[in-house]
Amino acid sequence: MDTTDPDIVFDENGWCNHCTAWFRRAQLYTLSPQERATRLSSLVEEMKRRGRGRDYDCIIGVSGGVDSSFVAIKVKELGLRPLAIHVDNGWNSDKAVGNIKRVLERLHIDLYTVVLNWKEFRDLQLAFLRASTPDSEIPSDHAIVASFYNATSKHRVGYYISGINFRTEGIHVREWSQGHLDRRYIESVYKRFTGKRLRHFPLIPVPTLVRNIVMHRPKAVYLLDYLDYDKQSAKRMLIQDYGWEDYGGKHYESMYTRFYQGWILPQKFGYDKRRMHLSTLVCSGQITRAEALRDISEPPYPPEWIEPDTAFVVKKLGISREEFASIMAAPKKRYSDYPNLQNHWAFGKGLDLFRFLKHRLRWIG
Repeated sequence: MDTTDPDIVFDENGWCNHCTAWFRRAQLYTLSPQERATRLSSLVEEMKRRGRGRDYDCIIGVSGGVDSSFVAIKVKELGLRPLAIHVDNGWNSDKAVGNIKRVLERLHIDLYTVVLNWKEFRDLQLAFLRASTPDSEIPSDHAIVASFYNATSKHRVGYYISGINFRTEGIHVREWSQGHLDRRYIESVYKRFTGKRLRHFPLIPVPTLVRNIVMHRPKAVYLLDYLDYDKQSAKRMLIQDYGWEDYGGKHYESMYTRFYQGWILPQKFGYDKRRMHLSTLVCSGQITRAEALRDISEPPYPPEWIEPDTAFVVKKLGISREEFASIMAAPKKRYSDYPNLQNHWAFGKGLDLFRFLKHRLRWIG
């Protein structure tokens, strides 16, 4: 990590606040493997108990990436009955689609694909690019979580199992991306740059968001945090046993994510997300700091990809090269420059009310 995070702080030993926070939060890993297994077994039994009489015990998300593919395998090994959700935003690589098909068919897991309205979603992505914030991946992330919430409600499932994990994703930089669950932010950016309202895009209702924040309903289960998860070992197993195909980089199963994280963010904002990904792997002992420094010394995007990928993205978004150049040159903005839930008084009041009711219910019980 470096000062491309404006909020970074280093102590007298040269350790930054991200690393010290990572080790402070790594309490689950101070437990023995047996203790973690016991906790996981109890959680699995609870999911099975609550799933009796229903079609599924839990919801999982699948993208064709390493983490979600590994989660699908482990969920089945635990004897759970998952429903897999995939959000098709129009940017899937062929390798990602093939990975999903191979893994789920082998495991006999039902798949439900949420296909976003492409014209509206394209306009939403363009709105975020024109908004000039580093948050252009937020529409996809929001749609994924909204689809999880919708599926848990429709199938009356109380749990969704996430591939997000502390060992490989425990470091985040707030200034590099904000507002992932903020429907007001998404709607305000879309309205500002299109003059229209979103009609088809899956948005998280504010009451649902507040209920999840305060009551943790539905409950997110971070399965990989209970395991000795090693990403490279998982990748080797997937390739050998499932015919899984590597797509190059973290979240590069999406063509847009590959271009946005690998080219737009470093070029326009100076943000290289490899820093936080590699730093997390260093903290978890999966690579050395020397190995991370070697990796970060390489260009974030292969030079031979830049021209063909730029041409592909510009054509798919329906804009000219001149407009793309103006987007890249536009003054940088932040999440706080647009209306959002954090600066909306009603959201804060709603959170206060939910917390009060939660406290009262606990006291009464």
